[in-house]
Amino acid sequence: MIHFLSSSATWGVALTLGAFALGRLIQRVTGQKWLNPLIPASVIIIMFLSALNIPYADYKASASPVTWLLLPATVALAVPLYEVWRKLRDLLPAILIGIPTGAATGVASSYLLARLFAIPREYAVAFLPKSVTTAIGIDVTNELGGHVSLAIILIVLTGIAGNVLAVLFCRIFKIMDPTARGAAIGTCSHAIGTTKALELGETEGAVSGLAMAVAGVLTAILCPMFAAGL
Repeated sequence: MIHFLSSSATWGVALTLGAFALGRLIQRVTGQKWLNPLIPASVIIIMFLSALNIPYADYKASASPVTWLLLPATVALAVPLYEVWRKLRDLLPAILIGIPTGAATGVASSYLLARLFAIPREYAVAFLPKSVTTAIGIDVTNELGGHVSLAIILIVLTGIAGNVLAVLFCRIFKIMDPTARGAAIGTCSHAIGTTKALELGETEGAVSGLAMAVAGVLTAILCPMFAAGL
């Protein structure tokens, strides 16, 4: 098996897609909405690599084509935004005030927690971009000298939490407006949360995609400012 994997350049792609497919199957069979496919998929990949004693670096290199698809997939979220753009034009000022506020709050709260618990800078920096998409979070963390692997874990966990808890929190805080729900989900939980927003409705998905993009750019600007104080 190890010889076969070493001779295949893209076995990591097959493993990633297969694990995700199994994760979706597990969620569908169990009927548990909180069991996001990324959770069982991550466990499956970890068990596979551990059982065959395969270094993570080898898996990462082999699965890199999946990573390359992150940016075009993110750009593709502009399509639903274009389709509902006329409905959103009147709400644009509120959207563009709410998203920066949410992005700044996310970075500031991570900074305050890092200072409160005296987390070493390498790890503290990884907390700052936790609410942005992985492609942006990795670059920001790497540029600031943070722990990239930890940043990836935090970004994925934040996205899963947003995906699973978005509807519950909207219900608790009585957020019923589709635009407000989309802005909140996209700002807090990037692409994984946006998949939930797309399930909620066309407007929620479009605004969430916009929020994810704007929050990503703002977070990339804010992170170096806060990292200087760590």
